[in-house]
Amino acid sequence: MWALLVLLGAASVSAHLQDLSFDGQKVFRVIPQNDEQVEILNFLASIMEVDFWQPDSVTLVRPKMQVDFRVEAKKSFDVEDLLKESGMEYEVLIDNLQAALDAQFDSKTRTASHSYEKYNNWDTIAAWTSDIAAQNPDLVSRSVIGETYEGRPMYLLKMGKSGANKKAIFMDCGFHAREWISPAFCQWFVKEAVETYGKDTVMTTLLDKLDFYVLPVVNIDGYVYTWTNDRMWRKTRSKSAGSTCVGADPNRNFDAGWCTLGASDHPCSSTYCGSAPESEKETKALADFIREHLSTIKAYLTIHSYSQLLLFPYSYTYNLPPDYQELNSIASAASKELASLHNTKYTYGPGAKTIYPAAGGSDDWAYDQGIKYSFTFELRDTGRYGFLLPESQIKPTCEETLLAVKYIANYVLEHLY
Repeated sequence: MWALLVLLGAASVSAHLQDLSFDGQKVFRVIPQNDEQVEILNFLASIMEVDFWQPDSVTLVRPKMQVDFRVEAKKSFDVEDLLKESGMEYEVLIDNLQAALDAQFDSKTRTASHSYEKYNNWDTIAAWTSDIAAQNPDLVSRSVIGETYEGRPMYLLKMGKSGANKKAIFMDCGFHAREWISPAFCQWFVKEAVETYGKDTVMTTLLDKLDFYVLPVVNIDGYVYTWTNDRMWRKTRSKSAGSTCVGADPNRNFDAGWCTLGASDHPCSSTYCGSAPESEKETKALADFIREHLSTIKAYLTIHSYSQLLLFPYSYTYNLPPDYQELNSIASAASKELASLHNTKYTYGPGAKTIYPAAGGSDDWAYDQGIKYSFTFELRDTGRYGFLLPESQIKPTCEETLLAVKYIANYVLEHLY
């Protein structure tokens, strides 16, 4: 077996996943049963480019954990031989990544303009933020909270009826560039708010009594890059001093146990924590805005994919937060609400214990700033499509997630502090 591993590593030094077509690339799911099998995955990752989807780094792999990873086409058969030889349980989740990429765009909506049931590129989303505010001036306003590394404005939508001393909920999407279903949800939420205000009693009450800050895409540069260069890109696009590798993981870049558990100080890693907390312009703009509005922001919701999880602090430590009981019961009830529509099952709990430790996340940071109701959603699915969820699933995914978000928002409204 080790001879096979050496062979695998021999030709891989110069191969970079993002330089290749996705044709023939495979996504595997394995469940290592013991430390030896975990070690095989670690060695595999050390000799060739392996893109870990779940968990997001090989360092987080533990025995009995479900692990999803992507390998380049010309190595996929060797990897499969290795998995067979090691006796590791595995399945091929995606047999040809290019085919899965093409199949994402299965929406029946054929329009060049903005659509809530399609994946929209950044220019389309940016234009939409302007349009939705112009069309609903009494409910929506748009501001710029900063700019990205590559100089793009970061648009924030504020939603709600104007009123004195209103508390607020902050929601963001698109931290990780390849998680396209995430920005789709932020757009859907805004649409639902403006379309059902005055018709749906819960939404009307929420917008009358609370403000919602919605940041449709945090990592705009990365998102643009997934449309133009590499659909599987995850990080920001900042340059690192002394390294040719690009970008940091914006959700490892907050000052919450920064760069300890489940984050890497290596610029080439997909979980690179950045050169310092808030080293990324996008992270800093978000954090600055929240700090400036700490007296009013009472809940923080961040939308990711995939895995069907509803998580709350902590991810940077296994310690439970002081508000564990309350947060756990909210997550339980919100998950039930979500499942009531399409029977989509979510797992919920504190991040580190429920999935794996990850330091420097925005939810832990927001909670430590005093925002008690801090939650992370990991939307559909559980791996069949992974980051390539077809457009035909945007509507059902957003409809069910909306139920959970409305439940949490309503709870926050009834339990203001």
